[in-house]
Amino acid sequence: MRSRLLRLAALLAALVVVLAGCASTTLKSVWTDPGYAGGAFRKVFVIGLSSKDVTGRRLFEDIMAAKLQAAGVQAVPGWQHLRGDGQADESGLQAAVAQTGADAVLMARLLGVDTRTTVSTMVVPGPGYPYGWYGPYAGWYAVPTVTQYQIATVETTLFDVKTRRLVWTATSQTFNPTSVQEEAPGLADAVIASLRQGGFLPPGH
Repeated sequence: MRSRLLRLAALLAALVVVLAGCASTTLKSVWTDPGYAGGAFRKVFVIGLSSKDVTGRRLFEDIMAAKLQAAGVQAVPGWQHLRGDGQADESGLQAAVAQTGADAVLMARLLGVDTRTTVSTMVVPGPGYPYGWYGPYAGWYAVPTVTQYQIATVETTLFDVKTRRLVWTATSQTFNPTSVQEEAPGLADAVIASLRQGGFLPPGH
């Protein structure tokens, strides 16, 4: 009986972790330039900052650009206009942005992935439950559950091409990240919603 209850407690704890990961990406902090009065941007040049994972960087840029396009905003993946897989110099970056006619540059970079541990206690009934009243009174006991999970933190920034000023920045956290392909759409949705709310993108239809 006790072993079955212990298994049940473990399953319930695992279910809590799974449910917590359903809405995996959230914006934790957002800053906007209080002096910006330029209105909504119409074309965004998307850059994923990564010196190691070239494939992941390009995939992120494609997904973010596609999400912006679906939201009614023109967008350009940076890899299509930046030569080579390494970091472009300042003049090369400026030329690439100017060539596309973009009026905003959106950059995203991974700040880090942290492994965290939580210890929770679930109280389960002892043998004899639910028959009688003394069994529940005397037999309930606590089962500690140790859970490990990862949090990926990403910083996303938006620049006004005309003034070259930073006008919006946000830090997001993703619960138990798996891959760029799986997590980038959620990040893009959160970023686009915040940019719209701040008036940096046209309102949705």
